[in-house]
Amino acid sequence: MVRVKICGITSIDDALAAASFGADALGFIFAESPRRVNPDHARSIVGKLPPFVLRVGLFVNEAVERIAEIREYCGLHLVQLHGDETEEEVNRLETGVIKVVRVGGADAISTDAYPTATLLLDTYSPTARGGTGKAFDWSLATGPAKCRPIILAGGLTPENVTDAVRIVNPYAVDVSSGVESEPGRKDHEKLARFIRRAKTADRPA
Repeated sequence: MVRVKICGITSIDDALAAASFGADALGFIFAESPRRVNPDHARSIVGKLPPFVLRVGLFVNEAVERIAEIREYCGLHLVQLHGDETEEEVNRLETGVIKVVRVGGADAISTDAYPTATLLLDTYSPTARGGTGKAFDWSLATGPAKCRPIILAGGLTPENVTDAVRIVNPYAVDVSSGVESEPGRKDHEKLARFIRRAKTADRPA
């Protein structure tokens, strides 16, 4: 069964709804975004979550020391890096790192990149680090998904997540804008449908 991460959480109501529908992980954005939260706010939400739901902090080109500080303060299990972080910086964070690779630009996907991290494949944009709401060509992700666990993101919705899982066979899927009523506010009906369809999708043989 594919795992599901709901990103861009800004309220306890959305966090508890996602958890109740079966989300495996929740993402909190600490970089420039309409879904940005500060560490105090994220910590207040994390403190009210049920057990066995992973807490993930998203950063863009943040200092390693600051990432580690926020991670400890907020009680985060994982950190997700959307910037130009080097393999050395990823290694300094040791365990529990997700490194975002943007797909659709000039560079091919290297299955050997960031060997100590889990790769998250997101849609390339020359102007944004994520949250574009646009999907990339999923056939580009099938090869990497056969070599290592990958998280699939970019333009996923309740309407297309079943096809995405069937085509790519990812370890997990990640969604934010595809389950929102407006930036930073989740539509609970979409949340429920997305999680249910992701987890019941047939994987490739």
